[in-house]
Amino acid sequence: MKSEVENDKPASGPPFRERGGFKFLIIRFSSIGDIVLTTPVIRCLKKQVANAEVHFLTKASFGTIVENNPFIDKVHLLAHSWDTVLHELKQENYDYIIDLHHNLRTLRLKKDLGIRSFPFHKLNIQKWIYTNFKWNMMPDLHIVDRYMKTVESFGVVNDGEGLDYFIPEKDAVKQRDIPASHHAGYIGLVIGAAHYTKKLPVDKLKELCGKIDHPIILLGGKEDNENGKQIASVDQVKVYNACGKFNLNESADLVRRSKLIISHDTGLMHVAAAFKKKVISVWGNTVPEFGMYPYYGKFEISNFKFEIRNLQCRPCSKIGYSKCPRGHFKCMKQISIDAIAETARQYLK
Repeated sequence: MKSEVENDKPASGPPFRERGGFKFLIIRFSSIGDIVLTTPVIRCLKKQVANAEVHFLTKASFGTIVENNPFIDKVHLLAHSWDTVLHELKQENYDYIIDLHHNLRTLRLKKDLGIRSFPFHKLNIQKWIYTNFKWNMMPDLHIVDRYMKTVESFGVVNDGEGLDYFIPEKDAVKQRDIPASHHAGYIGLVIGAAHYTKKLPVDKLKELCGKIDHPIILLGGKEDNENGKQIASVDQVKVYNACGKFNLNESADLVRRSKLIISHDTGLMHVAAAFKKKVISVWGNTVPEFGMYPYYGKFEISNFKFEIRNLQCRPCSKIGYSKCPRGHFKCMKQISIDAIAETARQYLK
């Protein structure tokens, strides 16, 4: 068996797609946005490598994101038993692993399977330097383009078609499931995020809803429902709280049907980009320079990023915190709600 280092070396010789017929396992365990951002790799690998069979491994809680993707031949779900999944994968006899997660768990998996792998490099050192010393050493490259480097040895190139998200017919939202006041169109406002420091405070979101003269649907999970109730209280006719009332695919369908999406740096922002929606994104402790801003490929779609630049404490984390480490939360509290509302008005024109 080759060592892990040897497994990660790029291939030499003629392009792999000339040989064809290979079986690939793509790995990305989480989360919503990160998985959606892998879809160009999935599509391009399937379409450009002759007779390629593409499988995808993710956590069971994120299976709905990829289970309807026509470019994936089989989805494997990591649930409770690591040994069960490992046994299942060993039966598949893969030729190559495309590791788009690249952590200790995937290193263990690759060692156990003994298959040549092509890993995504997470640039954790550069992110650490940026968050701790505020020296930006990140490449001026979107994470999608960094993901694509894992398959370039197979002759695969980015087709420029952007991100994918496939919604099954059963999860299409019925017109009767949203208020009649929103049937003619609405703005989708994504109020949630995985961490507190990536979200506008509730009072700022209430102010924003008050200043936008257009129907709004609040989007988020069950954990966002209570905040949604507070935000919707500014105008319960204009603002509909959908948080926790729809599953992930249904929420994605609400994104697809919207006129415009306003979002924090979170998964539904990338779902919106997959549907080529105009996006107004709001950035707190994270920064677009990490390479995870809305991605449209070759398509020119209007989008605007709101952030407070030149804060000495920002970025403070590559992920986020449960509260502001400095206590002032200037990165979100100084965001101009008037400017966001005005940008939304301009986009709706």
